[in-house]
Amino acid sequence: MPGIRVGTGYDSHRFDPGRPLLLAGVHFPGSPGLKGFSDGDAVAHAVIDALLGAACLGDIGTHFPPGDERWRGADSMRLLSRAAAMLRDAGWRIGNVDVTVICEEPRIGPRAAEMRAGLAGRMGVQAGAVSVKGKSNEGLGWIGRGEGIAVQAAATVARAAR
Repeated sequence: MPGIRVGTGYDSHRFDPGRPLLLAGVHFPGSPGLKGFSDGDAVAHAVIDALLGAACLGDIGTHFPPGDERWRGADSMRLLSRAAAMLRDAGWRIGNVDVTVICEEPRIGPRAAEMRAGLAGRMGVQAGAVSVKGKSNEGLGWIGRGEGIAVQAAATVARAAR
């Protein structure tokens, strides 16, 4: 379809018990946080990459490079707001975003609606345009051993009406 594009994003981080766990800007008390140069919010990072990829605007590392002190400890949901603004400035509107969080803990389902609302607000879309779900890795591999979290995201964008 002309003017409609799809992008995918992926991020993974190891757990860091010395940090709070933030996923889509939602704090999960009692769970270890994620290592990262910014706040380690793997959901926000995967969504940023999906959006930027769909619009052919590079990736998160191009716009918010790790090692650049401006982004040390950055609020990843603010970075998501900036990425959404980049899309609007380039003439794109966000259609929908679908997120899968792969982890053994914490359970995502009970907090999914809160995560959807936070992501939608930062992207300037209705919560109904955002899906968040959690999946277990059934005890397999590094995720199954509880060493960290992986996130996959897909996004559609369309040319904005002029």
